Amino acid sequence: MPLAIRRSGQCAFCAFRNTEWFASPPWHPLQQQNGARHFSGKIRRIRPPPLESRLRLDRPSRPPPPRNLRARPMPLRITAEHQAEGAYRPFLRTETTYGVFGKLLSEQVSVLRSRLQNRDQHLIAAWGITSDRELEEQLTSFEKGIEECSRRAEEGVVSKADNPLFYRLRQAFVLGNVKELAAEMKYAFINHVVSSTFTTQDQANQDKLADLRYPVEWFPATRALQRTVHLHVGPTNSGKTYHALQRLEAAETGIYAGPLRLLAHEVYSRFNAKGKPCALVTGEERRVPEAMTNFMSSCTVEMVPLNSVMDVAVIDEIQMMSDAERGWAWTQAFLGVQAKEVHLCGEVRTIQLVTDLCKSMGDTLIIHRYERLSPLKMERQSLNGDLSRLQKGDAVILFSRVAIHAMKADIERTTGKRCAVVYGSLPPETRAQQAALFNDPNNDYDFLVASDAVGMGLNLSIKRIIFEATSKHDGIGFRLIRTSEIKQIAGRAGRFKTASDAIQKSPSEGVEAVQTEKKEKPVKNIGLVTTLENFDLPIVKKAMETEVEPLKTAGIFPPSNILLRFANYFPPKTPFSYIVLRLYEISSLHPRFHLCRLKEQIEVADLIQPYDLTNMDRIVFMSAPVAIREPGFADVITEFAECVAKQTGGELLNLRSLNLEMLDMDIHAHPEGTKGYLKEAEALHKALTLYLWLSYRFAGIFRSQALAFHVKSLVEEKIDQCLGEVHFDASKRKQLTKLRQRAVEDQVIEMEAAEDLGQHPDSGREIRTPMEGDGSDADEAFEDQATEIGIEGGARRDGLSGASIQISPASGRSRYNSANV
Repeated sequence: MPLAIRRSGQCAFCAFRNTEWFASPPWHPLQQQNGARHFSGKIRRIRPPPLESRLRLDRPSRPPPPRNLRARPMPLRITAEHQAEGAYRPFLRTETTYGVFGKLLSEQVSVLRSRLQNRDQHLIAAWGITSDRELEEQLTSFEKGIEECSRRAEEGVVSKADNPLFYRLRQAFVLGNVKELAAEMKYAFINHVVSSTFTTQDQANQDKLADLRYPVEWFPATRALQRTVHLHVGPTNSGKTYHALQRLEAAETGIYAGPLRLLAHEVYSRFNAKGKPCALVTGEERRVPEAMTNFMSSCTVEMVPLNSVMDVAVIDEIQMMSDAERGWAWTQAFLGVQAKEVHLCGEVRTIQLVTDLCKSMGDTLIIHRYERLSPLKMERQSLNGDLSRLQKGDAVILFSRVAIHAMKADIERTTGKRCAVVYGSLPPETRAQQAALFNDPNNDYDFLVASDAVGMGLNLSIKRIIFEATSKHDGIGFRLIRTSEIKQIAGRAGRFKTASDAIQKSPSEGVEAVQTEKKEKPVKNIGLVTTLENFDLPIVKKAMETEVEPLKTAGIFPPSNILLRFANYFPPKTPFSYIVLRLYEISSLHPRFHLCRLKEQIEVADLIQPYDLTNMDRIVFMSAPVAIREPGFADVITEFAECVAKQTGGELLNLRSLNLEMLDMDIHAHPEGTKGYLKEAEALHKALTLYLWLSYRFAGIFRSQALAFHVKSLVEEKIDQCLGEVHFDASKRKQLTKLRQRAVEDQVIEMEAAEDLGQHPDSGREIRTPMEGDGSDADEAFEDQATEIGIEGGARRDGLSGASIQISPASGRSRYNSANV
């Protein structure tokens, strides 16, 4: 599939060149091997900077040539002295994609050289490099390896097995652009240096530890139980979780595991309201009934206990097992929970994968199918951008925090009614309060503006779902949301019952419902689905009519004991991020499993590397809930790591990185108004959440737990005040709507092309559903694009669409995603 990574109106490869070059190359009809293609003359070409500026010569840089001279050929002036010293090793200029990518690799080697020689000298000693001369020798050897892998790619050798270095570098660039490529280049160099010291026995031992083909063997105690697994499958709002929870209520001991803290809070409140003692266990909060031995537990899926025997376990949203980042938590909970009876709630597409896992575990599987309790209907027309056509009970879905507040202000200004807000970075208590305001029919909160957080089981009385957008930012780039995501969110329309209804229900009613295939209920209302803009309507319609592909793999993550043993094969101060990446590189997997992507874990590992921590401490920090993209959050992480390294200094009031003084500030006194105060308050709330999370793992260091809970509640009050008064400039949203229309059209063309090739429309888009995400990536894109790109008279600037640079897959089976703007 075409790769369309654009930035400020440039294609991916134009982004790392500096001056324009419009001379069209001669057309060469010769087809390159293995899919390498010649460029078309229609694609704008960018001339690389003069060679003199790339050499370390003591002379001033030349000014850019006049525009009318830029199309003229420029001679290469490379002296024999430069070639002899190795200061410049040019790649042969080719007209294929791999040749252009080879030039980018050469530039990244130069960047790495400069960084290691000038900024990261403190790191190289841990890799076994003792002098500048040895560093230069290693860099020269590494650069030759880069040149060789690029030349082999030009000859058509690009597969993972035959050209692994080039494969990894290209994959990093495709998935994360130049930033991800730079990180992969650094890892490749560390691997080049460290792996040269491995003996044959060391490599054999590493390969043995990296054998992750049979995760079921990690849980021998669970396999010995011979469990009975009940799989509840059906569309959204079909009563799957309701019936599973009824069975949990009838048990003496058990646990509920959900994808969100808010859902864990909801089940905890429901059970206790019915007189069923229940504990709440999340990463940063634990409420346990006093003086009781037998009680239920409600937790987030990452906190499922694997060493306790219980009667019943309910694991919600089991389709998240295939998530690219959090899937390991569902797989671990399912394979490891020691419950005699396990109830899994999820979509129909999970049946085959769960069946295969049950066979490997030796469990008995019973499948229960459900139908929707209320009809779901797709409207024929969109709102055509007219907010005055909103009706009571409407929920508008967006994927950016800034866009959510812009929409809230627009709706309240247009309709004169209040609007509740729900999105990922809001505290669970605030989200619950906003949901209650929307569900209450006796107030003027007629509308809801929300992110995709509503798709994960929040109990909301939504009459109609309105998609403001069908594309979202997933941490790497903008992409169309998947068919399964559209169906999950759309299914929240016409909600049959809310949390208050469930609490008022008799505890004993419906206990035996799990034995039936379908429980008939009277229809209360019809759920409606539409879009705000006309150009999004066909995408949602098509998704609602499309069958979602069955899940193929479950996510896993190497257990801590394997990581610790694997780290013993490396020098003591080897960067822990390299150790983890090395394990990922050489690991072997069963086709039924995939390794979950390392996103913020590697960044956290690099941040805490300078501190004297044990490997287990580093694993704990890598597992912590962090928001590393929040301004100043890196300082929070490093200060907490310093406290652990020194085994002191964790009192809340002594931490310099926490801006507690803002609690004494009026929300209107912030330099950026309530908007800026809200952003800082949410960042402080996340820092306090991290403090509480660490206080349960390092109780002797972070001792101000009670004070942290109090301060956290104060921050939540400030956030509530901001939500009532914050107003954003909606003009940015209107600009981006026009930009998004063209981006959506481009994506639709790519999806149609995939269908013409017999591929599923979603097959090229990874499952990335970080439902607890804060939307900061989308906010950055929202603000930057709306500021930098001007729209006059509804017309786009010429360079916005960019050019699609196509990088052929390494094999016939693999395809790269399209990151689009």
